[in-house]
Amino acid sequence: MAYRGLGEFVQALEAAGQLKRVRVPVSPRWEITEIVDRVVKAGGPALLFEQTGTDFPVLIGAYATERRMALALGAQHIEEVADRIQRLFQALTTPKGSLWEKLSLLPKLAEVGSYLPRRYRGRRPPCQAVVWKGKEARLSRLPVLTCWPADGGPFLTLPIVHTYHPETRARNVGMYRIQVLDDYTTAIHWQLHKVSRRHYEAWKARGEKMPVAIVLGGDPVYTYAATAPLPENVDEYILAGFLRRKAVELVPALTQPIEVPADADIVIEGYVDPNEPLVLEGPFGDHTGYYSLPDYYPAFHVTAITCRKDAIYPATIVGIPPQEDAWIGKATERIFLVPLRLTFLPEIHDMELPVEGVFHNLAILSIRKEYPGQGMKAIHTVWGAGQLMFTKIALVVDAEVNLRDYWEVARVLADTVDLRTDIVFSQGPIDVLDHSCSQMGFGGKLGIDGTRKLPGERLLPPLAYPPIDQSQLTLEALQADFPELVEVNLRLVEAGIPVWIGCFRKTLPRHGIELGSRLAQHPAFAGVKGILLLDGEMPIQDLGDVFWRFANNTDMRRDSRLVEDAAGRPHLVLDASTKTQKLDGFARDWPNVIVMSEEMIERVDRRWAEYDIGPFLPSPSRKYRPLVQGEGAVAFYAQPRA
Repeated sequence: MAYRGLGEFVQALEAAGQLKRVRVPVSPRWEITEIVDRVVKAGGPALLFEQTGTDFPVLIGAYATERRMALALGAQHIEEVADRIQRLFQALTTPKGSLWEKLSLLPKLAEVGSYLPRRYRGRRPPCQAVVWKGKEARLSRLPVLTCWPADGGPFLTLPIVHTYHPETRARNVGMYRIQVLDDYTTAIHWQLHKVSRRHYEAWKARGEKMPVAIVLGGDPVYTYAATAPLPENVDEYILAGFLRRKAVELVPALTQPIEVPADADIVIEGYVDPNEPLVLEGPFGDHTGYYSLPDYYPAFHVTAITCRKDAIYPATIVGIPPQEDAWIGKATERIFLVPLRLTFLPEIHDMELPVEGVFHNLAILSIRKEYPGQGMKAIHTVWGAGQLMFTKIALVVDAEVNLRDYWEVARVLADTVDLRTDIVFSQGPIDVLDHSCSQMGFGGKLGIDGTRKLPGERLLPPLAYPPIDQSQLTLEALQADFPELVEVNLRLVEAGIPVWIGCFRKTLPRHGIELGSRLAQHPAFAGVKGILLLDGEMPIQDLGDVFWRFANNTDMRRDSRLVEDAAGRPHLVLDASTKTQKLDGFARDWPNVIVMSEEMIERVDRRWAEYDIGPFLPSPSRKYRPLVQGEGAVAFYAQPRA
């Protein structure tokens, strides 16, 4: 199903009981964020804020459940879209013997051809019903959100950024956050690995200004397509046409030589001058749950703003998971499984990207294993497969394992993994938003092969780990020998998974690895295979929070050790503590966890009944406030936990 703008999508959401309207005035500065953070984490409806201090309502949370994500893709379930892609690939790749079999492909090829983007044939496109140029094209006309207290300013959070290569004319449609610097200037967060950044470098080599268009809204499929991990030079609007079963119609922008969708809600036209100095962008409360810190990026100059008469401004917030982006990621996980199988990993059966891994920190794969070493082959393939190259931790298990059941995955790993032979440490590209690696964008990786081993794969005789005496692993039992320990989580051990989790008071150089090594050699840990250590003031009883912090705060090569006990049994020590210059020689700033200000929390508490969006929901920020050190985006470490 194709939507002609966000207005039609809002109607569909409302008809499905998936949207609430907020009719009272609400501020785009922090207030919308605090409301939405509560609603999204509770699995609540999409929200349409009708009074934002501008002429535009704000639609947010539109993708924040499996049902709404499917509706955005014109389906009842996300798996329907994945099935369509599988049928298409099967039809196009199955060998055809006879002439009639080959001719049978023609309708399918014609269908694919009908999805290619084309020129709009009407007189005035909807996206140009209202036009502001020059000094009238003010970004303050838009209800741009300032999401979190330490953000560097307002950010467009669902911008569909259009660029093209100056020589090949190949288009890129990508999702890159946009910070508003003033009424006519923004910064564009083009990371080094992104296609638009390569377009920028090509324009820079020519010494020419680079046309750019920022689209907001239109068919919600456009937003999804802009996030999709397509190969370079594959037009995102071909994918969008396939998903909506209708070609995307494009029109020339009014002030720049670039095309935009005719049914977009809002279009911001402008240019980037590669000869200008870069501008400081950030901080920004990011999808990792931590602030991404300031850095220098290209400046974008506005030349026009156009919009529909009934335009709606789309937005999202990111922060401590789960957030709306988790469902966009889930769609990608399902939709791109078949292309991944056909291009990189023919053995892959299923894939899971846990929300705690914030997309790039953790990938769990199941494979149909046929030969020795195939599990390790899959791990290394992941680290070289498109956007999966940023994966920090890759886990591989057999096809019969249910990847959605994390307890089952953990038990399989506990039963099958030999720490001497089945784990691999590596290093390579890491997402630039990752704060744990010593060098931005480059850090350690961990691969774990949890597949059943075939004959010839077991190179060493099996090791026997003794039964665990849980009473010896409690805080009370250990604190005399390890006074820096302040809390213990035995949930995994109690479930038969030999991984012990502890929180400690960090006061010594490389304290996490040092403490973990001592624990591994203590008799009480003889049966424990994994030791995970965190620091900080927040309790560690919520396993989701523990693994979110672990995945964010650990460089898998620098912060991991295999430590043998007196009997020669290896134990994997993982140091997920915060890293500092003083104690760890860590030269980069460490970011703060993202939480809302107490003043805004109290304001939303007081106004909740006015919003008329359902029963009261408490602020998620209060749970995470103990992790915050100082008021800014950079963490300043206070007194250690007593």
